[in-house]
Amino acid sequence: MSENVLALRGLTKDYGRRRAVDGLDLEVRSGEVFGFLGPNGAGKTTTIRMCLGLIQPTAGRVEVLGLDVFKQRARVLPRVGALVESPALYPYLSGRENLRVTGLALGGVSAARIDQLLEMVGLGDRGRDRVSSYSLGMKQRLGLGVALLGDPELLILDEPANGLDPAGIREMREMLLALAAAGKTVFVSSHVLAEVQHTCRRVAIIHRGRLVREASIAELTREGGGEFEIRLENPEPALTLIAAQSWGRGARIEDGLLLCPSPSGLGRDLLAFLTRADHWPDRLAERQRDLEDVFLDLTSAGS
Repeated sequence: MSENVLALRGLTKDYGRRRAVDGLDLEVRSGEVFGFLGPNGAGKTTTIRMCLGLIQPTAGRVEVLGLDVFKQRARVLPRVGALVESPALYPYLSGRENLRVTGLALGGVSAARIDQLLEMVGLGDRGRDRVSSYSLGMKQRLGLGVALLGDPELLILDEPANGLDPAGIREMREMLLALAAAGKTVFVSSHVLAEVQHTCRRVAIIHRGRLVREASIAELTREGGGEFEIRLENPEPALTLIAAQSWGRGARIEDGLLLCPSPSGLGRDLLAFLTRADHWPDRLAERQRDLEDVFLDLTSAGS
């Protein structure tokens, strides 16, 4: 599906002379898990708050499901679920009661729906316990349950993995992917870049309020690499040979692997070059960059 569920059009926010968000243009498609990334202070939370109609932009607009968030708030916001920073919960109530009380604002939520949500977020056996006894990770899970109460079409999540242990982070990933598979659109801001790489198909990276890159994970991790990992029984002679070529600058050995470019950018041509010189690789594979490497490159320039 190609319908844009969330679109930012020239979105800008000034606080006095400081520009927190600077002309963001962004489109999030139906049924995808979309990552929204940036270092601390980049403007992510400000952007999310504008997407939810919590603060007014200085310029530009936010469209959700084709509707302007600020002009048609009453039609838009019931179709959006959100978890922004720490979830607003009643600590003296149980998890189940928190869902029931919050659901009253939606006209009431059935006990069956509450049971379903508690199971979905992994709190089925703790639903009757007071939230004051919950860990930070459990509160995040309950916050996601609250965001899902109205069966929204768009979920906007700010650091949903906050406080989760590795098993909880994995469960959160599976949950978000399952929600997208069921037709929901998930817009997620996270500092856990390895998890974003596993969960999201596309990401936008902002720095100092500006969009510096929007692309698929596959594109980002392919770009700027252009290197191959080669396992050889004796890599030093092959390194000497490749480093002597005009295209072989930067060739090196790391952790026993020969890392180098290809004369044409294609693995088959590098393999042909090596075998002609009687260097027979046990393994040759294109090297992909981690999302973390790409993120640091894009956000460190000019810092």
